[in-house]
Amino acid sequence: MQEANFHKIVSFLLGASWAIVLFGALITFKSFLFLGFFTAVFFSIFFVFFSLFMILALDAFVINRKRLEESKKQTKLLEELTKEKTHEI
Repeated sequence: MQEANFHKIVSFLLGASWAIVLFGALITFKSFLFLGFFTAVFFSIFFVFFSLFMILALDAFVINRKRLEESKKQTKLLEELTKEKTHEI
């Protein structure tokens, strides 16, 4: 049950992050448009670049969680194999 909640929360945060990237870039562009078109585009690109790093951080959480689950499975299998080998000897 705890894993399902984790995946729901991370999925929601990823969707919200993409929405923030899109709307944030638009708002950033409109906010800096008074300084000139190229300045507004520069700040919008900078905002998108920074926001994509935040999305990558969320993806890293998902990847590390999957890696942890796989490590737990492998540890359990190795413990079972070790017990079988010690009983044979």
